Amino acid sequence: MLQPGDIAPDFSLPDADMDLVRSAKLWADQHLVLCFYPKDDTPGCTMEALEFTDLHPEFEAAGANIAGISRDTCASHGAFRDKHGLSLLLLADTEGEVCAIYDVLREKVVNGVTRQGILRTTFVIEQGGRIRHALYDVKPRGHAQRMLELVRTL
Repeated sequence: MLQPGDIAPDFSLPDADMDLVRSAKLWADQHLVLCFYPKDDTPGCTMEALEFTDLHPEFEAAGANIAGISRDTCASHGAFRDKHGLSLLLLADTEGEVCAIYDVLREKVVNGVTRQGILRTTFVIEQGGRIRHALYDVKPRGHAQRMLELVRTL
């Protein structure tokens, strides 16, 4: 598991508009709140994304970008963003490669079927790419506010 003090692994993923985004660009001159979440348009993920959207201006004022990663497609991300008016950057890791290097994949049993799923995890990455906070198995309600408080301490 990645820990505070580790260098954040670099990656490139497409966003909801199918534009390729490099992580190093996201943390080059700002901090990055990087959220891994299970699935677009589900209750917990929607709650978390809406809270981040509501606080987006405050994150910007604190010098932080916000990005969410799931295994959903770019089209799914676009529909999720547009349906809820989300302002955070949504990145598609359909093959789970970035999820694997950030160690957020876990086996889950749903309706008697075992499958790999994303453990809701957030990394606060300092400008330059060092992990400052690594929070695994977070609960969505109030999470954005807690992340804003952590960003403000950087």
